[in-house]
Amino acid sequence: MTGTETHATRIKARIAELQARLQEIEKTLDEPLDRDPEEQAIDLEDDEVLEAVGYAGLQEIRLLEGALARIADGTYGICQTCGEPIAEVRLKAVPYTGVCRTCARGRT
Repeated sequence: MTGTETHATRIKARIAELQARLQEIEKTLDEPLDRDPEEQAIDLEDDEVLEAVGYAGLQEIRLLEGALARIADGTYGICQTCGEPIAEVRLKAVPYTGVCRTCARGRT
């Protein structure tokens, strides 16, 4: 398996993990509220946190899908700003990154 195939496999696994988490969040959010007003307040606060986690998950999925698109078109691992290769360690840590460490820091 090539490095790009390995990245694609890891990215797809992460997307599946996030999608499963989002399904659990949706299931929890669909549960009816407690009859007790104090419990309802707590449930609503919890729902807000879950919605934020869900939104973050959706954002990560979009970024990961972008990485898969770059794999498909052969530009994955190439900095979109300077055109230099992105370090393998960075791709492992942030698989959806489209920029090298230097450009991410704003030192182009």
